[in-house]
Amino acid sequence: MIVERNLFTPLLKLKNFKPYFTDYKNQIVRFVDLFAGLGGLRLGFEQASSNIGLKSQCILSSEIKKSALQAYTDHFKETPQGDITQINTNDIPNFDVLLAGFPCQPFSNAGKRRGLDDTRGTLFFEIMRFLLAKKPRGFLLENVPGLLTHDKGKTFSIMLSHLKECGYFVNYKLLNAKDFGVAQNRERLYIVGNLSCPIDLDRFPIAKCVFKDIQERHLELLNTPFTQKILSQFTPNELYGKAIKDKRGSNNNIHSWDLGLRGVVNQAQKDFLNLFLKERRKSKYAMLWGTPQKDGVPLSLKSIQDFFNHADLINLLDDLVAKGYLKQIKNSKNSELGFALSGGKLSFEFSKILHPNEPTPTLVASDMHKIGVIDFKNKEAGLRRLSVQEGLRLFGFPKNYGLNTSYKESMDLLGNSVCVPVIQAISKRLIKVI
Repeated sequence: MIVERNLFTPLLKLKNFKPYFTDYKNQIVRFVDLFAGLGGLRLGFEQASSNIGLKSQCILSSEIKKSALQAYTDHFKETPQGDITQINTNDIPNFDVLLAGFPCQPFSNAGKRRGLDDTRGTLFFEIMRFLLAKKPRGFLLENVPGLLTHDKGKTFSIMLSHLKECGYFVNYKLLNAKDFGVAQNRERLYIVGNLSCPIDLDRFPIAKCVFKDIQERHLELLNTPFTQKILSQFTPNELYGKAIKDKRGSNNNIHSWDLGLRGVVNQAQKDFLNLFLKERRKSKYAMLWGTPQKDGVPLSLKSIQDFFNHADLINLLDDLVAKGYLKQIKNSKNSELGFALSGGKLSFEFSKILHPNEPTPTLVASDMHKIGVIDFKNKEAGLRRLSVQEGLRLFGFPKNYGLNTSYKESMDLLGNSVCVPVIQAISKRLIKVI
């Protein structure tokens, strides 16, 4: 594997000075909080410091998103600096530990996986700038699992190489928040570095939690055409853990045609749509359409006739198009018409209904505001959205943390946040060796 080198040659000249060490007579650990978001990294680090018996002081924080800046300021009573690229290297104060949950979109499945070619991906180099400028004792970075495999591992290899060239012992591990007492199945990549020795990221104590352990009760229920329709066809027990999307998912998915959201369909049409979900993934149809295989290739009438035999197929398809379950797409290569599903999971009022006896799935910014909860009010079962307070608990934020932004903004901020208890557990090990 070829690893790019000398990307930081001008800055490496800064390594000729002695690292800054805190005067531990005052028992204060000074840290910087970069790409701070809601401050989850800071909260976890401060909790760990306090548990060990040390004071901690955030001497610089940076965040560019307006709603995150407001939330951070409201809680910590201090306003982060804005664009990190505009912070002059000469103005960076001495510090002991660097914390950064650097932007994950370039490496995540939700993003386009452009990695270091993406402008946001280059923000890793801002982390390097801070490390090279002050050579702190340690660092803790958080990102998505996709960083490990991006560009066949080359992106992550480059990052590790640069971190090690700075003189750090570097360790990394995928850890899941559901093992740290958080009611969310959220696996993330954690990278730690220290000047004196490697930091163990194995054998953390296991703590379990499920959604009902943090759920609020008897909140206001929604009464919309969608909730009326779904509750008329399914009992609460049948809805627990269901995803609502026109995609594969065995018995875990409720499809738009199951609910008749775009119009009532007959059994033959339901059978066709369920079969269509599976057949459109086959490589032979991708080849016929002239496109690389993917989950969602349009199928021509001839291709459909290969797997679905129906006396009135054309009218069946036309009716599904008219009602909006299917759409027609013209092949740019030969002008042939193909059929594709009209919408994915993001087109529905809800994308997932949580199961009370399980951790939630990974909550992401793109559709966290579409998470549904079965609740009871006046002894009647109903459906509501995940509350902001529940969202905060699902990331391990303390009870005194509040969000004064809009509902959608709050969920967007949380979906990009870190799970505080995981940060606390890692930080405790980091602090003990710095």
